[in-house]
Amino acid sequence: MYFNLHTHQYQQSEDTIALVNQYPLLFDSTIPVYSIGIHPWHIKEENITQEFAIIAQKLSEKGCLAVGECGLDNRIEVPIDLQKEVLMKHFQLAEQYQKPVVIHCVGMFQELIQIKKQMNLSVPVIIHGFSKKQELAQQLLQNGFYLSFGKYLLRNPELGKVLQIVPLHRIFLETDTMEETIHQVYQVAAEKLSINEIDLQNTLQNNFKTVFNYG
Repeated sequence: MYFNLHTHQYQQSEDTIALVNQYPLLFDSTIPVYSIGIHPWHIKEENITQEFAIIAQKLSEKGCLAVGECGLDNRIEVPIDLQKEVLMKHFQLAEQYQKPVVIHCVGMFQELIQIKKQMNLSVPVIIHGFSKKQELAQQLLQNGFYLSFGKYLLRNPELGKVLQIVPLHRIFLETDTMEETIHQVYQVAAEKLSINEIDLQNTLQNNFKTVFNYG
């Protein structure tokens, strides 16, 4: 069984559990397993109250396995203080409902680490689409984060060296918005890690069950 930590495209599959990213105001009730949150790109002050009401409602439902994708991004025009405020609200809900958090982070990893420490989070926090260097990976791991790899693992051979330093119990894999399949991501990851793909499947399935309290 494959587990896809983060995707925007829902495709029913017998051999894959896919955590589909959902936006509160565009919620699709036909998707069985999902995360829900306000992406920093889509923060609009006038919608925040309504969106968080929907998120809180969905977090009590069986199919909602995680909060997010949410996070911080220094390349957009949304004010940083507002982004931080919205992220902290996601974290509060994650603690309240005891759900893991799927994080989008661009250029603001130190701020993210600081907020996680400040809020003393007990729930797992997963950086999706990790593409940075070993030093940052090690810092995130030391601060309790999980790392999910996808598109950049297929595009950047150097990222394989980063993957190799991550303990297997802290790894997830994903497709996000790319055309390649989760099977291809697992195949490349297994090659980089020099392990059997079936063993990798079993390990990440255990990670999924542990982190998401599933099954």
